[in-house]
Amino acid sequence: MTTREFKNGSTPTVVLVHGAFTDASSWAGVIAELQAAGIPVTAVANPLRGLDTDAPYLAGVADAIDGPVLLVGHSYGGVVITQAGAQAGNVVGLIYVTAFALEEGESVLDLTGRFPDSLLGQALRPAVFRTGDGQEAMELYLRTDRFPSVFAADLPERLTSVVAAAQRPIAAVAFEESSPGASWKTLPSWYVVATADQAIHPAAQRFMAERAGADTIEVDGSHAITLSQPAAVAGHIRTAAAQAVKNVTRS
Repeated sequence: MTTREFKNGSTPTVVLVHGAFTDASSWAGVIAELQAAGIPVTAVANPLRGLDTDAPYLAGVADAIDGPVLLVGHSYGGVVITQAGAQAGNVVGLIYVTAFALEEGESVLDLTGRFPDSLLGQALRPAVFRTGDGQEAMELYLRTDRFPSVFAADLPERLTSVVAAAQRPIAAVAFEESSPGASWKTLPSWYVVATADQAIHPAAQRFMAERAGADTIEVDGSHAITLSQPAAVAGHIRTAAAQAVKNVTRS
């Protein structure tokens, strides 16, 4: 990675990265808030195929942006931004929204195994898919009948049913892979803890946030906090963006 230099005061572009069982539309409310504040923002379609695919893809998206970038990850998106943050030379900070901020050599399963069980494990529905070379592999959905309680307990039922129907599966290997690095050790980080999350236990979130030395807020919300509490999430992103402006290196 080659670190770039930017003009002092450059406004970072916020790149939003969704996690499993959802898509880029989950950031709609957050995008509207950031646009209203004059912050450049884009939401990417996370492939959800595992780090070997997802992190280079995101790093390429970030690298193509002319200027500093703040990566924002929700859920498994946190795994991806942690790795991509070490691959793109213009990333100036990481923001985790009820997301996995893994240590080097740690997997999602390693981390979650150290904390009380959430509702996620029993709600997973496995399915077989074919890889590009024709091999069979496993991917995971959330069972439709368990989607509201696990993912989006604070959303209206009508919206939750739409989100459940549009969910995108994640390759099972993504939960098993060890993180090759931990870029939060060298990049400033921020964290939004969702205190009513039934997918990632709040104790696990607090542990990761503290370990990363993240500037942290807590919000009463479900795992779908980007949809249910967009103003709070966007507010913390604005805080990070303002701090990043001060931190940008003079050219």
